[in-house]
Amino acid sequence: MKNILYKLYDYQYLGREEAKALLFSIIKGELLDTQVASIITSFLMRSISVDEVLGFREALMEMRVPVDLAEYKPLDIVGTGGDGKNTFNISTASCFVVAGAGYKVVKHGNYGATSVSGASNVIESLGVKFTTDMDTLRRSIEESNIAYLHAPFFSPALKAVAPVRKSLGVRTFFNVLGPLVNPVEPEYQMLGVYNLAMLRLYSYIYQSGNKTFSIVHSMDGYDEISLTSRFKVVSKNGEQLFQPEDIGMKTYGQHELFGGETVVDAAVIFHNVLNGRATEAQTNTVLANSAFGIQTIEADKPIEECLAIARESLFGKKAKEALGKFVALNR
Repeated sequence: MKNILYKLYDYQYLGREEAKALLFSIIKGELLDTQVASIITSFLMRSISVDEVLGFREALMEMRVPVDLAEYKPLDIVGTGGDGKNTFNISTASCFVVAGAGYKVVKHGNYGATSVSGASNVIESLGVKFTTDMDTLRRSIEESNIAYLHAPFFSPALKAVAPVRKSLGVRTFFNVLGPLVNPVEPEYQMLGVYNLAMLRLYSYIYQSGNKTFSIVHSMDGYDEISLTSRFKVVSKNGEQLFQPEDIGMKTYGQHELFGGETVVDAAVIFHNVLNGRATEAQTNTVLANSAFGIQTIEADKPIEECLAIARESLFGKKAKEALGKFVALNR
């Protein structure tokens, strides 16, 4: 272990097996919190390699609580977090719009580490009880089209490092890992990343696998389609650069996506979006992310058609209905 630590402190890259061994040591509690914090910080000083990500992922996936929902061929919409923007829960709201449109969704999320409200914060505020019970999860996805997996319940390693991550309050390599360790290993995934280096990293990782994916990044630093600037979308079909106007939207100010100071603030915005009472900027941002999520599944549909499907789900109250069923099934 000393050799691994020295390599990190010397800004050297770890091999895949070294990275895997390091994460196992962290998970097993073999390192002090101060050492863990130092290791996490070292990855802020340089970029993370594909081998390091894959080694960390293997360690987490070997210890995950397995969930068999693959038959539903679900979608996950998720951001890495760590963009420092403190937006409202855009990807979580988008998941319910997609579910309302009739597509199966398995959302994998956690409490906020670098923002006020993570997916688990807003989901829990609804009165939802997190669970690993397969009957409950299966019933949820069958009847409401969406199941929610609270990451610490399925990846014990994430729970073990949560206090250190929270105390640091900055993005870490666990932000990078989060989207890759959904225990369902969903057929489709739309991932938001906070910079172009992350976009390239995930492109390499996804291209080597069988997952159908879209990676999105707003050029002003958001880990989602923010409609505050140009944004990139990368999939197996290549890379596209959009202006909000290209998809019939306006360009909005960053302040219009602010998630508030508390979880309650974020939950109010979340409810307003799904009840059709949100601002134009909040509503259209969710619709844009929902549409590209739908297009991840329906690759042959033009984005205009996917937007129409998303609008019908939201304004036709189907997303709200999916949310209501989900909450009733998961209390």
